[in-house]
This record gives sequence, C-alpha cells and structure tokens, in this order.
Amino acid sequence: MAQLPSQSIPTLTPESPPRLEVRSVSKRFGGLQALKDVNIIHERGILGLIGPNGAGKTTLFNIISGFLKPTEGQVIFNGQAIHTRRPHQIVEMGIARTFQIVKPFADMTVRENVISGLGMPIYPRWLALVQRYRTPATLQASEAILRLTDLTVWAEARAESLPIGLQRRLEIARALATGPRLLLLDEPAAGLTAAEAEDLAQLIRTLNAQGISIIVIEHNMTFAMGLCHRIVVLAQGEIIAQGPPEQVRHDERVINAYLGQEDDNA
Repeated sequence: MAQLPSQSIPTLTPESPPRLEVRSVSKRFGGLQALKDVNIIHERGILGLIGPNGAGKTTLFNIISGFLKPTEGQVIFNGQAIHTRRPHQIVEMGIARTFQIVKPFADMTVRENVISGLGMPIYPRWLALVQRYRTPATLQASEAILRLTDLTVWAEARAESLPIGLQRRLEIARALATGPRLLLLDEPAAGLTAAEAEDLAQLIRTLNAQGISIIVIEHNMTFAMGLCHRIVVLAQGEIIAQGPPEQVRHDERVINAYLGQEDDNA
C-alpha cells in the first residue's frame, strides 16, 4: 500500500497523537435542542459516531470543523480552542472532513481535485491570485495520494463522471491533500456495495495506521462495528452509550434507540 508523501502528512509518534476534546457542547436552533452537553475525547484510532436520523451527528461534525458555533461548550484540538475559528483555520490546524453529500469540483479532473487540496495553504492569502500550486512537488504529492486511494486510473477523468463509490474516495483523497492529523468522515459508506464498503474500510484502516486519527459517522452498522475501535452513540442530541463495538452492540439503550431488537440466536 502506498504511503502519503511527507509534505502531505505529519509524522506522528506514539507520544504525540492528535487530541480532540469536545467539552460540554450544546447546540440549539431556536427551540430545537440539536446537541446537549456532549463530551468526547479522541486521540488515536478510529472512533465511530452512530445514532438515528436527527441525533445530532452531522451537527457535531459541523461544530468541530467550524461550520457552526456551539451554543455552549468548547472544542479543543491539541490544547487549542477551535470552536471560535473559521473552517479554513481549522483545516490549517490539521482537521479535514468529508461530507454526507459528496461535493467534488465537478468540472475538474480527479487529479485537479486533489491538487486543489494541496493548494490549501495559500488560498486565504492574496498570493492565491498569483502563486502557482500546480508545481512538480504538488504533482508528485497528488500522484502518491491517487495511488493510496486507488484513483490513479481515473486521474484525468472529470469528477462528475465518477460513480458514487469513486466520488467518495475522491472526497477522502482531496481531504488527505490538506495534510490532516484528524479526519472526519460523514457516512463514507453510504450508497456503496458490500465489496466497495470493505475496500473503503481497508483504506480507512491504512490511513489510521499511517498516523491519522479518524472519526466516522455511519449508518451501516456492519461497516461501523467492523471498522471502529470505539463507538459513541447519540440519540436526540445526547450521548447514550460509548465503548468498544461489542459492548455498544448489546447495550439495551442502544438497541431500543437505534439498532432494534436483535435475535439472540442470530
């Protein structure tokens, strides 16, 4: 399996994993309580965030990534408060995300989508008007990311021409180009076949093994339980359970709120 180029991913040691702290975060939209007193600490590994529709999962991602501000509480990344920062500043700090509805640059090629992520450091500055980011270094880095995500053969295809499974990989590839230490994946297996989902799970495991901490929102329970080291379950904006997958799978509150009663003989 290909490795990410050194300029695209920091080298992490066991002593310095990225640390995300969600501290007593609540979010209200008028009279709707979307999140209530949510507390999560995540460092290394793959964390699954599950729950029924409307549980607040994507709202939490939007707060972590700067698209929403919490009504109450804090989000701390590597000791720094990020809940007051703008999305591009949070990306620069090492947090990247994908979206539930894929959002590639449709009229650009797959390679150009990845290169756009590599150009992230100059976008907020006036240099973006004059500085070239399609350089030998970025082309080399994009090639490594395309190999890692198995997109090389589609490098010159327009993003809009890809089937949904490849567009989801492209979303991950573009996020990787920003050099994240923490990757937020919003339902990456949605719409995928079982084989495509397993291939995607293997990619996510590889990224984690290369030093990227990952949080995954997922409705595909087979996918989530087989992939994640730890699971957090949200229901009506509150955490109702968390722990290893097998513990969460048999938690009565989770079964009642989300999974449905299981056949003990299954």
